[in-house]
Amino acid sequence: MSPASFGGDFGSMRVAIAELLEQAADVARAVQAELDDAHRLTKVDASPVTVADVSVQAIVCHGLSKLAPDIPVLAEEDADVLADRDGAFARTVFDQVRRACPDLDPAAIVAAVARSNDGESPVRWVLDPIDGTKGFLRGGHYAIALGLVADGHPVFGALACPAMGRDGNGLILVAAHGTGAFEREAGGTSWHPVQVSAAADVADLRLVESVERAHSAHGASAQVRDRLGAVAEPVRMDSQCKYATVARGDAEAYLRLPTRPGYVEKAWDHAAGALIVTEAGGRVTDIHGAGLDFSGPTLARNRGVIATHGRLHDDVVEAVQAVLDSKT
Repeated sequence: MSPASFGGDFGSMRVAIAELLEQAADVARAVQAELDDAHRLTKVDASPVTVADVSVQAIVCHGLSKLAPDIPVLAEEDADVLADRDGAFARTVFDQVRRACPDLDPAAIVAAVARSNDGESPVRWVLDPIDGTKGFLRGGHYAIALGLVADGHPVFGALACPAMGRDGNGLILVAAHGTGAFEREAGGTSWHPVQVSAAADVADLRLVESVERAHSAHGASAQVRDRLGAVAEPVRMDSQCKYATVARGDAEAYLRLPTRPGYVEKAWDHAAGALIVTEAGGRVTDIHGAGLDFSGPTLARNRGVIATHGRLHDDVVEAVQAVLDSKT
């Protein structure tokens, strides 16, 4: 899929996807305001899944089936969580989805959640319905992240960041390959170009990193900052809102440094944000300076992620390498 699928008009594509993500974000906000034990489960890998994760996946996948029915979707959640259709969790999901899609019955909602493939198709959507679930649970930042991957490269990306924007009312960011990155306030109609920071001195670098220590090595990040001579304390937030922060010029670098051997990044955790940073004028690589390879469901050929405003990217990669090499 490309702007050509929308009559060659990227603006139409941007609006259609933004409206879909805003619908989903409205439901996520409602769930966040009502959270209780009936709204969450624990998956077999011990990670949390909420009614919002599953409801948003259903809404977005259903919308994509209308906008681009021939393109498969790789999404994070499994329809198995709805196996007990009479259980409290499933019934709550059905109720929430119908806020945005009142005509969908339980069978259609389950089918929408299950509209996911193995991630090997050369052209596919990748969706993280609630990126930053722990942030969502604590009332912090989270994102609805949708990317379109073609032949291993993101070609379209969209982020709904419900806690960003003016007074935390929500922000939508979108980008398509070669067209730039744009944002609008949730509920708005005016799009504005997004540009990375113009900072040119390493001492002025502002870093953003994950709240969760399991997602990024905070100690190594601090050493990188010291090695660069950066003065500002890092900003910590959940989700691909970190990519949005770099793209908008509110930070110069996002570090996601390896925390344990063998960990492999998931495609849906990076596709949308990486393209938005790149189209805003920045640069995104792994910790070795290699481009991210989205040809599979994971970034198996990469290790860690570094996203910057571009001007000092090589300096950051060099500092990261020096710090990580000192630990081996």
